[in-house]
Amino acid sequence: MLSLAWISMGALVVVIVLSCTTDVNPGLVALAMAWAIGVWVAPAFGRSFAVREVLSGFPVDLFLTLVGVSLLFALARENGTLGRLVRLAVRGCRGDAGLIPILFFVISCSIASIGAGNIATAALIAPLAMATAHRSRIPPFLMTIMVAHGSVAGALSPIAPTGIIAGGIMARMGMPGLERQNYLANMVANATVAAIGYLVFGGWRLFGRREDGFEEAEAGLDQADRMSPSQLATLAAIAALVVGVVGFGVHVGMAAIAASVVLVLLRAAEERPALAGLPWGVIVMVCGVTVLTSLLEKTGGIDAFTSIMARVATPRSAAGWMALVTGLVSVYSSTSGVVLPAFLPSVPDLVSRLGGGDPSSIAAAILIGGHLVDVSPLSTIGALCIASAPPSVDRRLLFNQVLIWGLSMAVVGAIGCYIAFPEVSP
Repeated sequence: MLSLAWISMGALVVVIVLSCTTDVNPGLVALAMAWAIGVWVAPAFGRSFAVREVLSGFPVDLFLTLVGVSLLFALARENGTLGRLVRLAVRGCRGDAGLIPILFFVISCSIASIGAGNIATAALIAPLAMATAHRSRIPPFLMTIMVAHGSVAGALSPIAPTGIIAGGIMARMGMPGLERQNYLANMVANATVAAIGYLVFGGWRLFGRREDGFEEAEAGLDQADRMSPSQLATLAAIAALVVGVVGFGVHVGMAAIAASVVLVLLRAAEERPALAGLPWGVIVMVCGVTVLTSLLEKTGGIDAFTSIMARVATPRSAAGWMALVTGLVSVYSSTSGVVLPAFLPSVPDLVSRLGGGDPSSIAAAILIGGHLVDVSPLSTIGALCIASAPPSVDRRLLFNQVLIWGLSMAVVGAIGCYIAFPEVSP
């Protein structure tokens, strides 16, 4: 039976299809559909959403994060700071292009694990990683996979924001003490798919290939990599941002905007070309789709979708099914803000209704399934990587590549969890 929930779900499917088959910005389509459904279609089903209610789903926090971090690193790119850092990063790998993506996976996982969390880590690392990939002729899609999965690999650290959220919910469910177990399981899952992506998309072919002119650059390193006062100020601003986010929990977007203002006032970089170079198209994509998915939650689309779970799952297949469902939902919704609070508390009841199953395995499947897909460009992490790609990169192509990879992770997560969690009883 046709309902508002399924109409909203259909609208999201249309947006995803159009993003892969047309040149129209999917964020604009999503905004138009959210307005049409909320204001004009909903009354036919006994619901009514004012324009203000529809727009309440606009992700202000995400918008500020994308704008702030993109602006700071646009300034760093304009005054040459990123170029210097790129050379140092490549030099650390002795110019070997095969090691560079692996290095960024390790760095991303480490920073996320020590408390920055997955989103803040991607915001901090993606601009440098994508610039390095461009300089070293590493495919941007490959670097996106490594940075995104590296950031997500550390997401469930017991001292990271998402890990704290998950641990608190599970403690209230009567399942405490699983924080380290879930963290390691999620890390292994993301490291595995990142390694597969690295091999499938040619990372191994990069071994032994050095950046053009690397030996010459090494010979003149003292002169070539000496930073100017403006670049040192920019580097100090980036370092202060990292310390603030990791050590003091400051808002990464607002802190990045403040750091950008200081650099402009100090005349360390020019504001106008940096603002012109911001990836506004990507920002509109992500924010617009988020407005539509917020309406989807209000119309009951997620409830309608997940109500089928108990009808199709068995104690043996419950972990795989939950990983699939949470993965599909997490593609277009917040993992920590929606998926975990909505799905984790349902685990005990689901086990009871199924007549068996391991609650810890099903909970781990929810965590893994929900996080593997966070590389999607409809999620913050994937969006940050795409937004950080240099202007010469075809961002539309990159968006579609990352979208397909992110959607495929829902299936990969389901199969992996089905194999990894075969238990049918606690």
